[in-house]
Amino acid sequence: MGTLAKGDIAHIEFDVWVVGPGEQRTLHDTTHADVAKAADKYDEKKSYAPVPVVVGHDRIPKGLDEALVGASVGDEKEVTIPPGKGAGERDPKLVRLYPMREFLKKDIEPEPGLGVHMDGRHGVIMAVTAGRVRVDFNNPLAGRTLQYKVKVTGRAETPEEKARGILEMDYGLGDQFKVFAKEGGEADVFLPDVCKTDERWFVSKFRVVADLREFAGISKVRFVEEYEKKEEKKAEAKDEPAETVKAEAKPAAEATKAKPARRAKGKATPKKAERTEEELPPQEEKSPEEL
Repeated sequence: MGTLAKGDIAHIEFDVWVVGPGEQRTLHDTTHADVAKAADKYDEKKSYAPVPVVVGHDRIPKGLDEALVGASVGDEKEVTIPPGKGAGERDPKLVRLYPMREFLKKDIEPEPGLGVHMDGRHGVIMAVTAGRVRVDFNNPLAGRTLQYKVKVTGRAETPEEKARGILEMDYGLGDQFKVFAKEGGEADVFLPDVCKTDERWFVSKFRVVADLREFAGISKVRFVEEYEKKEEKKAEAKDEPAETVKAEAKPAAEATKAKPARRAKGKATPKKAERTEEELPPQEEKSPEEL
């Protein structure tokens, strides 16, 4: 399979720690559930599995990028990354003060550590004092030294594998898309139902298209939404209980009984007491329910 080169889509698993004073390490992220549990940072909503990355295009910390170029599938590496090759140094200009009313207008109760979106940027509240709120817009890892333990578990080879890796990177749920690559650099991508109403997909789609062109060699892509009418299964007819049959038969019999007999012209109607059983017409016989 060769070694990883710039532009390849590799699948990696990793553990990354933030190195503090005195070489103290704090787990920042991991693809291993057991490591997260051991550090008391397990998230039930997160999927712990290898993740796809684009090699050599500044999509991951530069120090990690450099470690992956030339690596082979199955290789394991431990890398220490200084701030300059990680999230960069902290910039004091990216720390701003806001009046408390700015948060109250948004129904936000500010407190240290809370992530907020202000002026089109994402930041973290550092402190709340005297009616003012200090927000840090630096990358949370800015100015930090990182230690990575990384393993290359695979590399996307076919256009379908590359497309699925890109979908996972740029949006997520890569395994729920159906991808069909065609000759001439074309592909059809069938969307999962969640994309039909997810605003995040509408934004991610443009980056997906750009990455498919650059890293998967797909110049033309069609996103297909499927809507299938689901027919309900008809319940099988079952024999009705005897009680139901009787209940339906009784009103019909009563209706027959209540219907007056037609009189023949010119003839007197015999009295009921004088009629014999043989004189009753067959249709006037009483059903068992009327006895």
